[in-house]
Amino acid sequence: MSPLNRRSLLAGSALAAFAATAPRDAGAYPTPYQHPSALAVADGFASVNALGQNGTTGGAGGQAVTVTTADALADYVGRKEPYVITVSGRIQVGDDMLTVVANKTILGVGSGSEITGGGLQLGSTTRPGNNVIIRNLRFTDASDDSISVTNKAHHVWIDHCDLSRGYDGLLDVKRESDYVTISWNHFHDHSKAALLGHSDTYTADRGKLRVTYHHNFFDRTDQRHPRVRFGEPVHVYNNYYRGNSLYGVASTEDAGVVVEGNYFENVAKPILSGYDKSGPGRVVERNNVYVNSGAPQTLGTVVEPRTYYAYSVDPASSVPSSVTAGAGVGRV
Repeated sequence: MSPLNRRSLLAGSALAAFAATAPRDAGAYPTPYQHPSALAVADGFASVNALGQNGTTGGAGGQAVTVTTADALADYVGRKEPYVITVSGRIQVGDDMLTVVANKTILGVGSGSEITGGGLQLGSTTRPGNNVIIRNLRFTDASDDSISVTNKAHHVWIDHCDLSRGYDGLLDVKRESDYVTISWNHFHDHSKAALLGHSDTYTADRGKLRVTYHHNFFDRTDQRHPRVRFGEPVHVYNNYYRGNSLYGVASTEDAGVVVEGNYFENVAKPILSGYDKSGPGRVVERNNVYVNSGAPQTLGTVVEPRTYYAYSVDPASSVPSSVTAGAGVGRV
């Protein structure tokens, strides 16, 4: 009998017994276990009550399952019902992106859970990727983006992940997506870290792309931390920038970005208004630390993030120690 058929027959203690004894190569099995991360609460823009969604809850209230294969992962992230999906071990995804639809929580176990070879795309043009949580997962060697938040996805929280060696962007947010928080992630061994906004001509992003980036470690990645088009306000606070060869934050195409309480170390161009062929964006910077780094570019005024949510900023001087100790996998 397949694991899926067993799931419809088992309940109570029998369900727990099955979860404990299911073969590791079964691909997926039900389990009453809830990863502690499933109980955490999103902050920043992902916490805002908007667009009919009060904060970001992911698959809360749905069935909890554990997956060990790419087929099982693709199955559960694409189902219409809410699920809390625990990824156990290393999952090799083909040269493709798995489409994640609404009301999913995707969690790794410890520091050994990994998605490699492909990535996750939140939403398609016909199936929204709203209300999704991704936490404590390692992403390597993606054939395209490691994570793409796209196609009007809103209320997304990506937290305590490790992203490296992708093909294109490590974590991109675009195409009218909104109310996203990206927190406590480690970006490394790659050039293009975090794009925000599809292109200079995709003006439908105007009035969207409200994203919070906090306590991320941009570790010798070259650029896009983030590179912003059109979105306002974009809130970038308490991140650690180390050895970013092209630039740290770039605000372009009349975006509005607040950059505060970050620590820039060995970053010649920590903050830019305008980049490459893109027109200038607005930037407010405050209380950042610049060590062996250039001067920031600022321009105009920006809507305050406190208009949407409450937050507190750590002293920028404490950011290197707190972020290197807390960002990445195995720390939730």
